Amino acid sequence: MPDPDVDHIIAVHDPARPIERAVGSVLDHTAGSVRVTVICHNTDGGAVRERLRSRAADSRLRFIDLDDGIPSPAGPFNAGLDAASARFTSIMGSDDELEPGAIDSWLRVANAARADVVIPRVRHAGGAYVATPPTRPWRTRRLDGVRDRLSYRSAPLGLVSTSRFGGLRLPPGLASGEDVRYVTALWFSGAEVAFDRSGPAYLVHSDAAARASTAHRPMSTDTAFLAGLFASTEFSSLSERQRSALVVKLLRVNVVSWVVNRPHVEAWNGEDRSVIAESVRRCLAIAPGAERPLSRADRALLDAIVDERTEIGEVIRLGRERSRFLRPASLLPRRIANALGREAPLRFGAASALVRGIRR
Repeated sequence: MPDPDVDHIIAVHDPARPIERAVGSVLDHTAGSVRVTVICHNTDGGAVRERLRSRAADSRLRFIDLDDGIPSPAGPFNAGLDAASARFTSIMGSDDELEPGAIDSWLRVANAARADVVIPRVRHAGGAYVATPPTRPWRTRRLDGVRDRLSYRSAPLGLVSTSRFGGLRLPPGLASGEDVRYVTALWFSGAEVAFDRSGPAYLVHSDAAARASTAHRPMSTDTAFLAGLFASTEFSSLSERQRSALVVKLLRVNVVSWVVNRPHVEAWNGEDRSVIAESVRRCLAIAPGAERPLSRADRALLDAIVDERTEIGEVIRLGRERSRFLRPASLLPRRIANALGREAPLRFGAASALVRGIRR
């Protein structure tokens, strides 16, 4: 087929995944020119093709087999990007789907805004919208990495221009955080970034037995992406404000999730405690002051992590406490002078609520 407007890349790691749901949500509900590339990664490609046998004659569907033996999402997505020739690329997990007309809506936004990147809404299937990115109220065009808090959208979902970013790839080999460096290059590039703030959503499903993005891993695996990120040209080119915006997201989201996802002492192995402490110290050192707008509850958790004399049980307790969002410790930073800052809980929470609360 001629080069389409969108090369939509779906990585599948297990034939048992509902790949026909993902593919159908694109091919059955997109009027525009789209090609779906299914990357069969370290799995039985024949079994995947069998699940999609009814679509064998559809020229908009193609398959690529990748057996690299590496349990990382970066490999298959990079293979799809290598094979792309469309005006835009788009990626999707095999467990997920798009609401009808999503890609058509993204293309309309891209054309109207002359955008290099279009960010879609994300919603949990059957549930709430994901409150990222917590942009300036009702902002849809000319989004800015700092002012619109784009780092909180760490998955490069939606549309990405091939002419502007066709050479960009995810760092290979990482099992977690592989997309952070990629989106950092997008959000702080000065490119035209638009938000399809009221269009059909990307739907995240949780009905698979074990999603690759949520599986339990050693702390060293979860934190491995930081070294490459901080040593990258993408990071070194950031201004001080941009570094701070990225690092405060890492502290507020990534670090907290590393604790919250290990709610029992037995879930921490012998190295996890020292690995997370060193990771937080690295974040604080590379962007001094980035932690200042965080809530008192978040700061207490970070202090406990860095002080390795603090028992794991206390770290876990502080992780639970910071999730009680309506108490003063969760709403205010340590210094009242920081209370109305862009990344402070009050403004950040209000912006998040506006994104989550939009309905069609």
